[in-house]
Amino acid sequence: MNCRHCDKALSHTFLDLGFAPPSNAYLTKDQLSLPEKYYPLKIMICDECWLAQTEDYAQADELFSADYAYFSSTSTSWLHHAAAYCEKMTTQLNLSDKSYVIEVASNDGYLLKNFVAAGVPCLGIEPTTSTADAAEKLGIPVLREFFGEQIAKKIASEYQQADLIIGNNVYAHVPDINDFTIGLKEALKQGGTITLEFPHLMRLIENNQFDTVYHEHFSYLSLHAVSRIFTTAGLRIFDVEELPTHGGSLRIFGCHEGDRRPTSQAVSDLMKVECNAGLMQLATYISFQEQADYVKYDLLEFLIKQKRAGKKVVAYGAAAKGNTLLNYAGIKPDLLSFVCDAAEAKQNKFMPGSHIPILPPAAIMDENADYIIILPWNIACEVIEQNKELLARGTKFVVSIPKLKIL
Repeated sequence: MNCRHCDKALSHTFLDLGFAPPSNAYLTKDQLSLPEKYYPLKIMICDECWLAQTEDYAQADELFSADYAYFSSTSTSWLHHAAAYCEKMTTQLNLSDKSYVIEVASNDGYLLKNFVAAGVPCLGIEPTTSTADAAEKLGIPVLREFFGEQIAKKIASEYQQADLIIGNNVYAHVPDINDFTIGLKEALKQGGTITLEFPHLMRLIENNQFDTVYHEHFSYLSLHAVSRIFTTAGLRIFDVEELPTHGGSLRIFGCHEGDRRPTSQAVSDLMKVECNAGLMQLATYISFQEQADYVKYDLLEFLIKQKRAGKKVVAYGAAAKGNTLLNYAGIKPDLLSFVCDAAEAKQNKFMPGSHIPILPPAAIMDENADYIIILPWNIACEVIEQNKELLARGTKFVVSIPKLKIL
């Protein structure tokens, strides 16, 4: 395999999680007796451009099907994050009814609804039927396509180029990152701004967040790698912010290469931090496998110990990261009775691979669980706050990333 950005032959493994089904391929009861597709889940690192990437990938339309079950509006903290972003960008860019905003991977309208409410014209790009339907019910125009250079040219000719292009947690999801980035350039008005948010590879390594690796993530991104990809496409990163979301993310601000805005000191500062963290050294990546293995062993040891002691253990949050962890550790319903999730699209289905049933959050209240493992550890505080009554009962909450911890 060659690097998806610079085309250099890849020979260095960053992380090997064996084989697993797509992390959002939730199953109905009838599907439990049918064959289930598994794909290799191995991450390679390019020692030329330092893009971390899946070794191989399934077709995108298999990973993001019409009944794709991730709805961004399920998380209240994420809704607050989106609303604050929209307010900030409206002020910073002086957005008005004369402006045009495009969001790539607009999901269920969780973000663009803020621009609709403010009277700023917008367009969502969203290929999955279930989430696009939800967005349109909020009055958001949606183009149901996978984004890339050709679709961007269509937008520029049939709609208009954007003053602001938004991509939250989509950049890592695209198999052809070069084509996607060229598309950003094609759809961007001269003087316009691109903002992309994505989990920061440095934080993944630092905090052992290997469970954020799954097939839908084709790339694992550093500022160094993204800056190089932007430059190749004729774009420039002029600012960057570090965010706490998803265990540590970056929000980069991009523009056309010849834009007059100066490049912020924050960009060079973070580049230096990445260098000091070893992100341009092979040893940093080669040693990561051992950290992931320790999490796997500790979680299995904890669950087996509770099983032998007659304790009841359930989980909260049927998140993609939870599926990566459960499948890598080989955990089944005998060790974890069920998972609760607030997303109705996931309820009464089963986790891919592990086949652990997914129930509504109310099911936790009916169980005298001794422990609840919070699979989406990035919203642990939110989950505990929503279930304070269980703490009073004596139930204990557990996270396993970056290491097993009883909260």
